[in-house]
Amino acid sequence: MADELDWDRVGIVESQVLQELPIDRVELDVWARAFLRGLYDAAVAEADPAKVLPACLPAKPSGRCVVVGAGKAAASMAAAVEAAWPDVNLSGCVVAPYGYSKLCERVRVLEGGHPVPDENSVEAARQIMEAVAGLSEVDLVLALISGGGSAAMSLPARGLTLADKQAANRLLLASGLDIRAMNAARRRLSAIKGGRLAAAAAPARVVTLAISDIPGDTPSAIASGPTAADAGAAFDLSATVKRLGTKLPEAVAHLLLNPEPPVTLTNAAPIELIATAAGSLDAAARLARAQGIEPILLGDDLEGEAADLGREMARRAFAAEGPVVLISGGETTVTVGEGPAGQGGRNTEFLLALACELNGAAQVWGLAGDTDGEDGDNLGAAGAICTPDTLVRAAAKGLDARASLKGHDSGGFFDALGDLVRTGPTLTNVNDFRAILVLPRARG
Repeated sequence: MADELDWDRVGIVESQVLQELPIDRVELDVWARAFLRGLYDAAVAEADPAKVLPACLPAKPSGRCVVVGAGKAAASMAAAVEAAWPDVNLSGCVVAPYGYSKLCERVRVLEGGHPVPDENSVEAARQIMEAVAGLSEVDLVLALISGGGSAAMSLPARGLTLADKQAANRLLLASGLDIRAMNAARRRLSAIKGGRLAAAAAPARVVTLAISDIPGDTPSAIASGPTAADAGAAFDLSATVKRLGTKLPEAVAHLLLNPEPPVTLTNAAPIELIATAAGSLDAAARLARAQGIEPILLGDDLEGEAADLGREMARRAFAAEGPVVLISGGETTVTVGEGPAGQGGRNTEFLLALACELNGAAQVWGLAGDTDGEDGDNLGAAGAICTPDTLVRAAAKGLDARASLKGHDSGGFFDALGDLVRTGPTLTNVNDFRAILVLPRARG
């Protein structure tokens, strides 16, 4: 191990929890893992639609209320509306990715593909457009939007096929582009996004409640903005087309370079954000402080390559004076080259790079996970936890951490160690959550 813990400094902190920290390393590891998992759970709970949505509902309509929506929180948001408005004549339709549905009584809940759309995504989009057709000025369309809606609700623009959309999505996911750039492209390829859902609902009033998974919380970027006018409709996406390469279908490239005119919305109220990454990070920070660990908030919108950010966070951990926990959010990217890639997602890749850079530092534990409960699409894990002995345990199993990182097999690496964090679908989504616990180290 690179360092030994300074037990005297741990013991003098004015916290009952820290005063009772076990000296036994196994017990300490159990405590540290539980502490980090508690922070993650607090972050997720802060974005629970049942908690945050009721207070944000608009005045009840005099006419009909049609509920529509898309995303990983769409079904749980619809259930929250039903619970809050038992006396309102609700109807409508929402779509969530597979596994993210929740039983509703008055609103139909459909499922569609994610992160790549499928036939059910297209059918769901058609049913949602039908649900808002033929309404009047006294009617209300309540749109419930969250991350994951871009794929789950997919209606190809004129001249495109579902196969075109699927090919474009796969290329976007492997491109290393940030989520805003990806969604800018997705809006141009859609007949329902970029405000087109709200336009189809006119003259009914459209009120949108959104849970943001977008760094910077730009409303039009959440699920590619089905009820928000596309402010970037005139942007030049030639660099994006070039980056996606020659495998991009010709019809897709043409539409990205020659977009349809943007819609003009007169019936849509400003989008209200009911849950954000910043709110969830604050909830985790409050819990950490209550347990005697000082939180250092590093931002809710950190981006860039996951491995690069992992290395940077390791350097921050080395420089920190424990006991502290470094908390951050945002959404990193993983750029996959031409060669085969292993399993995992951006959070496990971040964490493996962190572990490699820490190289066995005795005083540091880390957790990184997506608040939706799914990091990538092939392991069913939200993320993982790394510990001071991650590399030692990996070596004992014949695992090469750096080779796994290079091969983008971080998920397989942590799975072999039993260190994946599995929550199942959380039915919300405020993007990634990262927490690095730094305890005091001995002074040599």
